[in-house]
Amino acid sequence: MKIAFQMDPIGPVNINADSTFRLAEEAQARGHSLFYYTPDYLAFDEGQITARGHTLKVQRVPGDHAILGDLETVNLADFDVVWLRQDPPFDMHYITTTHLLDRLSPGTLVVNDPFWVRNFPEKLLVLDFPDLTPPTTIARDLETIRAFKAKHGDVILKPLYGNGGAGVFRLDVNDRNLSSLHELFTGFSREPLIVQKYLPAVSKGDKRVILVDGEPVGAINRVPAAGEVRSNMHVGGRPEKVALTERDREICAAIGPILKEKGQIFVGIDVIGDYLTEINVTSPTGIQELERFDGTNVAAQIWEAVEARRA
Repeated sequence: MKIAFQMDPIGPVNINADSTFRLAEEAQARGHSLFYYTPDYLAFDEGQITARGHTLKVQRVPGDHAILGDLETVNLADFDVVWLRQDPPFDMHYITTTHLLDRLSPGTLVVNDPFWVRNFPEKLLVLDFPDLTPPTTIARDLETIRAFKAKHGDVILKPLYGNGGAGVFRLDVNDRNLSSLHELFTGFSREPLIVQKYLPAVSKGDKRVILVDGEPVGAINRVPAAGEVRSNMHVGGRPEKVALTERDREICAAIGPILKEKGQIFVGIDVIGDYLTEINVTSPTGIQELERFDGTNVAAQIWEAVEARRA
């Protein structure tokens, strides 16, 4: 197949951690041809969805991991599969790319399905499963947030469309910074905030469970660094080997069918203790860590699901 990757610049990626690199590596091993471009070079051009980028070959050589062809413009309708893999922020730039990639259907398979990526942002899809999630409010209004904090005492406050642990604050019962943080966030963004009851179980780790076509294939545990409330590996969280629990499987059984139905082939959910906190569909990560811990070739399973859908 002809495969295109819409992703952030490939030069700086960590080849031992980046999930997109691993997907490209596995695709190449399966005989597929690769093309790479960044979202800035996606365009609607007189009825065609085009991208300006490079043919790509990958190799597991630090500092020389991407061999690029000459810069060229291609019609993405000529490709079998396009991967939507740039990182958030989930802003209007990101949303516009999903609208453009929508136009490739049904001739080209876009993974994950951009229509539902647009309608399933990480912190909003979980609202459909209130029995699985901690108490949550989404609001821009300070009084609504203040009332939620008064009710639950110890809370986590974060941007609704943030990522990588950026802008995540724990406000315990003695904290006096809510008004200042609200002023800070609303001063530079029109987006609401999300507030959730703090889960003490996070000290033991924030579990990333990987689902392929709606089925769980494994998990890694991300343990916060000393003095941190955030467990994201971007901010020093330590990945550990962990097994799926019955509760994890119960959560996956509840959400898996809708993910499969809506074309969300590669998904990473976040579970703290017994609670689902996020469903990551934009650019989930964790497959290289899982492969190292469990020997599970998740990239191969993802490609098997993609190839089956394409067939």
